Amino acid sequence: MKKDFTPEDELLFLALGGSGEIGMNVNLYGCQGKWLMVDLGMTFSGDQYPGVDLVFADLEFIEERAHQLEAIVLTHAHEDHIGAVPYFAADLGVPIYATPFTADLVRRKLKEAGLVDEVELHVIEEDHGQFAVGPFEVTYIPLAHSIAEGNALLIDTPHGRIFHTGDWKLDEDPIIGEPTTEEELIAIGDEGVLALVCDSTNVFNPAPSGSEGAVYKGLLEEVQRHAGKRVMVTTFASNVARLQTLGDVARETGRQICVAGRSLDRIIEVSQDNGYLQDFPDPVDFDTAMGLPRGEVLIIATGGQGEPRAALARVADENHPIELVSGDVVLFSSRQIPGNELSIGIVQNKLAARGITMVTDRQSMIHVSGHPGRPELEGLYGWIRPDILVPVHGEMRHMQEQGRLGKECAIPDQVVQQNGDLVRLAPGAPGKIAEVKAGRLVLDGDLIIPADGEAIAMRRRIMREGVLIVALDGDLNPRIDSLGLPLDEDYDDFVAEATRDITAAIGKLRGGDRRDEASVHEAARLAARRAAQRWSGKRPQVRVIVPNL
Repeated sequence: MKKDFTPEDELLFLALGGSGEIGMNVNLYGCQGKWLMVDLGMTFSGDQYPGVDLVFADLEFIEERAHQLEAIVLTHAHEDHIGAVPYFAADLGVPIYATPFTADLVRRKLKEAGLVDEVELHVIEEDHGQFAVGPFEVTYIPLAHSIAEGNALLIDTPHGRIFHTGDWKLDEDPIIGEPTTEEELIAIGDEGVLALVCDSTNVFNPAPSGSEGAVYKGLLEEVQRHAGKRVMVTTFASNVARLQTLGDVARETGRQICVAGRSLDRIIEVSQDNGYLQDFPDPVDFDTAMGLPRGEVLIIATGGQGEPRAALARVADENHPIELVSGDVVLFSSRQIPGNELSIGIVQNKLAARGITMVTDRQSMIHVSGHPGRPELEGLYGWIRPDILVPVHGEMRHMQEQGRLGKECAIPDQVVQQNGDLVRLAPGAPGKIAEVKAGRLVLDGDLIIPADGEAIAMRRRIMREGVLIVALDGDLNPRIDSLGLPLDEDYDDFVAEATRDITAAIGKLRGGDRRDEASVHEAARLAARRAAQRWSGKRPQVRVIVPNL
């Protein structure tokens, strides 16, 4: 029997994604029998899910309680906060709330999925905009981040107020937007905050994250230093402030802008539709860019994380209309996301082999993080002064460290949780009260399936061990084929021996077993697998095709 977990006379918090990992953020708040979802994100697959691009949080907990869900509130437009909306929002059947820039990107995603008329999307137009659903009153609190319209949420409930930071940083010169001031944050703290639910990503950074205004100076100096050379800058497509910075740098250095990457084109269009990048230079096309003197073009490209299909990787492979040659320059105006080191290194090595100069944020001030370092966390603690700190948006090491930092800063209670931990915030002492299912789903082709299901497990086994196929004819004579076994030079000898072994194994069957398909199948499978292990050291998946006996 499933437990109810209906939040009647208490205030609950539950992360289904984004706690114990960076990405795939899905957070739930429960109160008076109702739930509020904050963000509905995804993450991109790695080698652990072969053949899969997208990974989602398993929403079974809230899908079973969809009648209690009041709304989905989006803090900002990064994929790890909105990417799952087209796949789940229509089934959840509740309205979505977002600020204009985020709402525009979500609307385009819904349109591509044919769902724009099936999801109710509410746009919160003004800074500090408010709305109420069920027992929750939500106020958007603008904070700086590496995308336009980053927001915290101030969530008023009958049990107290929650300050949910989303992704954030402090930036006195953010280029885009006007973050809430220190004085305004202190005023929020003065009115009382029960819980601070806070981004943990950069908790180990002892320095502030840095200002976008400082990046302008660093990029300007780098581009000026490479006068007369073709310069390409790769950055996160969603970083609207960085795009504005690069437009200003291009104008200052007398270069024309060329944009390489569909996601960049989309972000520029959405930004301009929502009042940003109004003085961004009109980009030139690839042919025009290649016809300009080398020192008169600045190329902005996707692919700084080594994505194989992105513009930078294709340029490195000499498979793109944009060409770079020895002496040209690539500026990596982005942070290396953990897990992407190998793919980034592959691209960088290809560029280096061709004599192309590369500059990263380790060599020059050409990037700052969108997440808070320790001084910024300490500053926010002092302004908000919460009773409870709940670290989110980080691996366990990040969240545990933020819990320790909060304790050092005299926050009375710290609740370090992970996906699936049901946490009571009030009344009484805060802490974990139960565990619920919190797994992963993957988009495999056109289907969303469990990440730990048989299809993915089998694909991993095949990738490690290979496949051996045995087809038996009407006389039970075997034909053998294989995929992925390291037997190129010895293949014919292996097949001959495996054929003998299978024939012998079937020949040992007596009586009814020789006409029993299951017995024949198992005898052939075991003999084939043992032969493969002797010859290759591998234990392949063996598929036996048995005729009707």
